[in-house]
Amino acid sequence: MKTQNNKAILRATKLFLFSVAVGLFSTFNVDQIMAASSEIIFNVRTYGAVGDGKNLDSPAIDKAIDAAAKAGGGTVLVPAGIYLSGSIHLQSNIHLVIDVGATILGAPQKMNAYDETEPFPGTAYQDGGHTYFHNSLIWGENLTNVFITGNGMIDGGGLERNDGILDRMCHYDHWQKPDSTLAAPVRLGNKAIALKLCKNVLIRDITIYHGGHFAILLTGCDNNTIDNVTMDTNRDGIDIDCCRNTMVSNCRINSPGDDGLCLKSSYALGEARITENLTIVNCQVSGFKEGTLLDGTMVPDSYAQGRIKFGTEASGGFRNCTVTNCTFRHCWGLALEEVDGGIMEDITISNITMIDIVRCPIYITTGARNRTPNLTTPSRLKNVIISNIIASGITKESGIQITGLPNVPIEDVRLDNIRLIFQGGGTKEQSAIVPKELGTGYPEPKETMPSYGIFARHVKNLELSNIKTSFMTDDLRPAALFTDIDGLEIDNFKPQVANGVRAAEFAKDVKNLIVRDSPLIK
Repeated sequence: MKTQNNKAILRATKLFLFSVAVGLFSTFNVDQIMAASSEIIFNVRTYGAVGDGKNLDSPAIDKAIDAAAKAGGGTVLVPAGIYLSGSIHLQSNIHLVIDVGATILGAPQKMNAYDETEPFPGTAYQDGGHTYFHNSLIWGENLTNVFITGNGMIDGGGLERNDGILDRMCHYDHWQKPDSTLAAPVRLGNKAIALKLCKNVLIRDITIYHGGHFAILLTGCDNNTIDNVTMDTNRDGIDIDCCRNTMVSNCRINSPGDDGLCLKSSYALGEARITENLTIVNCQVSGFKEGTLLDGTMVPDSYAQGRIKFGTEASGGFRNCTVTNCTFRHCWGLALEEVDGGIMEDITISNITMIDIVRCPIYITTGARNRTPNLTTPSRLKNVIISNIIASGITKESGIQITGLPNVPIEDVRLDNIRLIFQGGGTKEQSAIVPKELGTGYPEPKETMPSYGIFARHVKNLELSNIKTSFMTDDLRPAALFTDIDGLEIDNFKPQVANGVRAAEFAKDVKNLIVRDSPLIK
């Protein structure tokens, strides 16, 4: 017993000295650290990985992870090389290090190397990508202390971006009718990293290329940090779903075919769980063609989505969230969408720069899609502050949209210190458009608005301060249009308007209007 205790003390001492070494000598390379403490590094090559891009290495990577887990935890090293992989299974207390020059390459679908989809009972209220997790390149469930770091790459390779078969299989009928001829399981690998119901998650410094439906998907995870990660993919970059206490910082996300950084609160866990206590800081999102962020060419894409968005899946809602010091480039603008019966409240967004924005720089909406079972509450949105925004090159469809429900208005929104520069070109005929109510529809700012700068409807207590709008080509629509507003305060509004066009239009149902230092509003 004494010998076992001495070994335990020796191992604990080595772990402590290793952690100190990492902290004090962060500039050392992995080989130096390994030499100092080889017993707590589990090199995947020791367990049979070849790294030639031809042999399937995921079983060997799993063996290294198993060995580290049996030892009580440790660092699993993926050294330089190309590691063709199917599903890799994370475990608790594992630090997966993808070293400089190392690439984990997703296997082609025909190899059947990804795990089968897990069972999902009943009818899904979220798409197949959010319903199944095991069919991922790297995944873990119900884990504690999950760390993925290093300066290497995850190349999704054969990961699939289109998961329509999963939608039909889980009877998710938003896009199409359920297909009863399809039966689980299938091996459709469609996510680079998927973590479900995990605690203490760190993903740092890696690069993800071609990440499938999701480059990173966290669902029901607590205490998460994603830092200095670069993603160049063609669907969602990062999805944070039903998570608490999350920090996303210093990330570069290019995703022309879908959202870049997307916050969600789906029903994937079988309950309406809120996403809360979230901070996003110092991040860049864009919608250039896939791969052109990494090679530096930044080729424009015709769809160019790539934005930061709250929603659409929003059964639980969002609370206590901050987004600051971020840039948008050649993509859609910021979106806040609460449409599934949850609540979005206490949201602060500041210091955002946008260039070449498609459709709408700021989109705030509630709807009645209600993709939540046994729902008893309408969607609600309140207490939002958005400040210090500069957006240029905005296409003509619309500027700021704030639209609530007819009987449940959005409440207490303040927009301050905003500069919007539009391409212009709106017509007089477009100024007569009456936008349809969102209702049960899918929330996207695709519709052309009757005003080029601001359109607000069904809002209670809306404050607009220090806002300037302008255009490069004459726009024959008013700069702002307001309808069904109870409590509208406008201070220092400076719009550019074409000859003969009013700066702002107010419907008869606008109540409690206050206008200050805005001489063009008459």
